Amino acid sequence: MALASLSKVVLGSAAFGVFWVLAVFPSVPFLPIGRTAGALLSAALMVVFHVISPDDAYASVDLPILGLLFATMVVGGYLKGAGMFGHLGRLLAWRSQGGRDLLCRVCVVTALASALFTNDTCCVVLTEFVLELAAERNLPAKPFLLALATSANIGSSATPIGNPQNLVIAFNSKISFVSFFLGILPAMLAGMAVNMVMLLCKYWKDLEGVSPDAESKEMVAVEEGRRPSPLTATTLKSPARVLSADDHDSVMAESISTKHRWFMQCSEPQRRLFLKSFAYIVTAGMLVAYMLGLNMSWTAITTAVALIVVDFRDAEACLGKVSYSLLVFFTGMFVTVSGFNKTGLPGAIWNVMAPYSKINHVSGVTVLSLIILLLSNLASNVPTVLLMGDEVAASAATISPAAVTRSWLLLAWVSTVAGNLSLLGSAANLIVCEQARRVPRNAHDLTFWSHVVFGVPSTLVVTAVGIPLIGLINVA
Repeated sequence: MALASLSKVVLGSAAFGVFWVLAVFPSVPFLPIGRTAGALLSAALMVVFHVISPDDAYASVDLPILGLLFATMVVGGYLKGAGMFGHLGRLLAWRSQGGRDLLCRVCVVTALASALFTNDTCCVVLTEFVLELAAERNLPAKPFLLALATSANIGSSATPIGNPQNLVIAFNSKISFVSFFLGILPAMLAGMAVNMVMLLCKYWKDLEGVSPDAESKEMVAVEEGRRPSPLTATTLKSPARVLSADDHDSVMAESISTKHRWFMQCSEPQRRLFLKSFAYIVTAGMLVAYMLGLNMSWTAITTAVALIVVDFRDAEACLGKVSYSLLVFFTGMFVTVSGFNKTGLPGAIWNVMAPYSKINHVSGVTVLSLIILLLSNLASNVPTVLLMGDEVAASAATISPAAVTRSWLLLAWVSTVAGNLSLLGSAANLIVCEQARRVPRNAHDLTFWSHVVFGVPSTLVVTAVGIPLIGLINVA
């Protein structure tokens, strides 16, 4: 894309600068309006400055991603009520040898789960739970938040359903699910291990906490619902108490049983078993649908609706758990990034560096990787993939057919790992950051600088380690 007019480039860059500043410093003294309002302000400036038309601004909002994010928040709430995180707690806490061992488990479980459930999904449903685990063991929150965010990004690189940019790459390149998975799997496993070792080295002394069996068992019991209902306990103390959204998960079984005749005829264990089984079955069905290539957004929305319908109660309590401010933030970000791309600056960077980015040379791969890292953090990874995909593939086609497949996989790997460079590099990072600030227990503000201090070296090392392993396993 050619550079736009000088006025559009200047005004578009200024609007993008507002977004960047407020995303990095949400409480900046001269405009302490936060990330969400900052994203809306930047989007409005893009339209007011005529960098992007109102129609193009509406079109730039990625509704499938917003729908997927919304639905996964709903599904995550029901999975929590069904006790899935209690089972995960057993896995993470089983014979745990302390904070270091727990950190390793968080890295491995998050990376593997992100390949199947997307990095955004894992971060939505695991952030509060990981903070609870850290609090129970008197461990600092920051190492585990970094482990969660970075491992989710690395793990999501392995499959086409791991993140949105991989979906774009799989669709445009026509690479099969199996070929994609095997092509990146070695790099993903090596990157996960390297990232985990770097976290341990940086936070070795901070991870000396306690992990008493009693606390671990108590936490699992809480997640599994084996304690008295919070609604029952608090109602005894305060009969006038109104049911809040936080009570929904723990009283899901009880509320359903009062709404439907079939449940009235079942024993309490049968009712709980049905609810848990249904939540697990429809979630497994959602995963199978992803693998079969069905629309991810509508699959997740359908799963959420199925859970709501079976709940047989007003969905307000469940929908109240959705972080709507996060959805608004993404809406503003989509418009802002689209406007910045229309200035032509991201495209101009590629046009200058393309001749030095041939993937049949180490120097070319290095330059290409640096370009992807830069653009993914300036213009977001999905626009970077949309901008560079065809150009990178066309350049690789002049080398060999096999180079074309490797170029797509290389783009998937680097653009995904690039998300770990800074807090703004990945939606998963922002989800972890925003969720961690709002949790009722062990809340933590993961700042831009605390993330980038670990994110920069981790991204560079993990990217370098994984590149030689891309396409190591070939499937005919």
